[in-house]
Amino acid sequence: MSIRVMLVDDQVLLRTGFRMVLAAQPDMEVVAEAGDGVEALEVLRATEVDVVLMDVRMPKLDGVETTRRICSEPDAPKVLILTTFDLDEYAFSGLKAGASGFMLKDVPPAELLGAIRSVHSGDAVVAPSTTRRLLDRFSSMLPSSGKDLEHKEVGRLTDREREVMMLVAQGLSNGEIAARLVLSEATVKTHVGRILTKLGLRDRVQVVVLAYETGLVRAGGGGAVG
Repeated sequence: MSIRVMLVDDQVLLRTGFRMVLAAQPDMEVVAEAGDGVEALEVLRATEVDVVLMDVRMPKLDGVETTRRICSEPDAPKVLILTTFDLDEYAFSGLKAGASGFMLKDVPPAELLGAIRSVHSGDAVVAPSTTRRLLDRFSSMLPSSGKDLEHKEVGRLTDREREVMMLVAQGLSNGEIAARLVLSEATVKTHVGRILTKLGLRDRVQVVVLAYETGLVRAGGGGAVG
């Protein structure tokens, strides 16, 4: 079955470009489009979608609030935020709203397609190292009460799980974490699954966000001190 993709962007030419790229793939089809968040929510009520490519800055209802409303629904499609990076200070808010990751608008086609497939397959992680750079850039948006939150949330984890969580937040893949900790990749995947379950998180992107919020990882990539 093809991956059903929805394009949400107020720029018609950009949607056209994405549609052409996706239409050439045997395992993907664009089933819906919208020019703003309000239209997107209306279309989604009547259309089954697997992955939404979501612009941030749009009229009527921006991508962050649209993402929040989509992800609050049961069996919601995955959302990939589209950002210009240098301009969109809202991208971090998009991740917090429930997006499974984000892509740059000028992303190479092969990378975009890989991201859509990754999210659809349940990995729900897009370029973790890029996610880290975004969080570093917008670290001023993070709350300052990290210590209390860290004790409350991350205290549920074992020492090894905390270690894995910190490396996930620093942008390492499962394979890289396995090599760093001298573990099998399957063991690392198990640890990541337990972290998600214990903390009530949906995917690795939320692990990254929580790690920064709690102070487990500081902007700049290092672990918390003290």
